[in-house]
Amino acid sequence: MTVATPPKFRRLSRRRFPGLLQQIHDPPRAMYLRGRGDVELLSRPAVAIVGARACSAYGAQVARMLGRELAAAGLVVVSGLARGVDAEAHRGALEAEGVTVAVLGCGIDRDYPAAHAELARRICARGLVVSEYEPGVEPAPWRFPARNRIIAGLAAATVIVEARERSGALITADFALEDGREVFAVPGEITGALAAGTNRLLRQGATPLTSAADVLEVFGLDEVRAQPAKLGRAAQAVLEQIADGPLTADELARSRELSAGDLAAALAELELAGAVAESDGIYRAAAPALTAEPLRDAELAGDRPGSPGPRSFRGRP
Repeated sequence: MTVATPPKFRRLSRRRFPGLLQQIHDPPRAMYLRGRGDVELLSRPAVAIVGARACSAYGAQVARMLGRELAAAGLVVVSGLARGVDAEAHRGALEAEGVTVAVLGCGIDRDYPAAHAELARRICARGLVVSEYEPGVEPAPWRFPARNRIIAGLAAATVIVEARERSGALITADFALEDGREVFAVPGEITGALAAGTNRLLRQGATPLTSAADVLEVFGLDEVRAQPAKLGRAAQAVLEQIADGPLTADELARSRELSAGDLAAALAELELAGAVAESDGIYRAAAPALTAEPLRDAELAGDRPGSPGPRSFRGRP
């Protein structure tokens, strides 16, 4: 564990809390703030993104994509700085040059976990790290479920990306429900332990999340769509296949009439264009819909193309 180098800490009394946080059942007596973000950003439209610490590569990709796309649309992304889904949501928001807020379960002077000290520094450069605990308070297991009420309390909607049956993310969902906030869950494999919690939320009435647009609809916002990258024919064909489901390079090689060199070039082109992401040797489409368009024949005539650059539950958990 590392102690954060002093920035100055600000104390926010309960009477100065944003309206949503004042409405929760058990608001903290005070909040401590670290970072360059204005106190006002705690009152801006916000979405909480939480989930498993030991998430899958798919969960990490979804959390990062949601953080990036929701922040790009103007929402503040709130999470808990934990490993896995939380950290990826923060990173996605930062990639979009958006604002993100990390809620700690320890003293405001701590970077916990220590491995995320650099991530906390990046968050502070534009946003805020916040805690109900004054400097010097050590992390303790019981503090983290308590901090989840603040994560849910700062946001009008909460997204659960992956969660085991007894995950702390489900506590956040329950707090959000008690506060009358929207709860989204990302559907997962019915045989996967990491989807047991999210699939149970869906069975009980949570809103299925299939894209960032589902969340933005609650806020009356539109997606910010990047200009599609123009791809060569080989890269476009590979992308269309990966869009049907995650595949390894070997599986792609067996199903496409491409040499190993051409397949490697196509995959590199797709990664540089941000159309696919690779983790543990598996390639996945970077968004629910295809994010690229093929080059026209005239553009293929020259050199080989390179890459260019709130509703509530009907039931209770």
